[in-house]
Formats: sequence, C-alpha cells, structure tokens
Amino acid sequence: MGFTKIAYNVPLWAAIISWAIAQSSKIILVFITEKRFDATRIVGTGGMPSSHTALVMALAVSIGKYNGFDSPFFALALIFCFVVMYDAAGIRRAAGKQAEIINLLILDHELPDMEKLKELLGHTPLEVFVGGILGIVVGIWI
Repeated sequence: MGFTKIAYNVPLWAAIISWAIAQSSKIILVFITEKRFDATRIVGTGGMPSSHTALVMALAVSIGKYNGFDSPFFALALIFCFVVMYDAAGIRRAAGKQAEIINLLILDHELPDMEKLKELLGHTPLEVFVGGILGIVVGIWI
C-alpha cells in the first residue's frame, strides 16, 4: 500500500525527473563542448545546469501546483529550495575554488602522497539559474 502511494506522488516524480534531465544534459553538454563522452557526469556534482537546484525547484513548484501556493507545504519547500541554491552557488562553489588552490600547491610542492581534491563541487550563478528554470518548467509540466 505504501509503495503505491509513493508511485503516485507527483511532486516526488517531478523532482526526480528534473534531476534526471539536468544530470543527463551534463553528459550531452560535455560531449558537445569537449568532444568526449563522460558517463561520470550522470552522478557528478557541479556543472551546467545545477541538478540540485532543478530537483528542489521542481519539488517546490509541483507542491505549490497541487497543494496551493499559499500552503505551508509550498512555503517549506520554497525555503528548502533557497537554502539548496545558496549552498550550490555559495558554499560549495567556494569549497571547489579552495580545492583548486590546494591542488596547485600539491602539484607545485610535488607531494606524491597527497590525493588530488575534487574541484567541481559548486555552481556559478548562471548554472543555478538554469537549474531553477528547468525545475520550474518540469514542476509545472508534470
């Protein structure tokens, strides 16, 4: 019984579909811009568009569509969305820039025992904006 209810949860599916479209588009964009296939982009962080933003925006819009934009559920989802967007463009982006600098220091000082840090963590404001638009479109469409 519980699984049946989950299967018909439209906001959940809107979020999942929006995330899948965003992640899939990263593979396509890397293929177009860099002329290489990178399957790791399907689960990777960072890049165009922000799949985290697309996911939470689709969730919020879909909740608003089905529960009302004046509902406490929409308010909760929208605030959650803003926190995720701020984290993607602010905190995680700064961490990625710091990782880039640390990697340069490791390379410059020839520290072979040091593992290279992941640099593509966050998003530019444009990547977050595009993820948000994608989420709005999917949230209205689903």
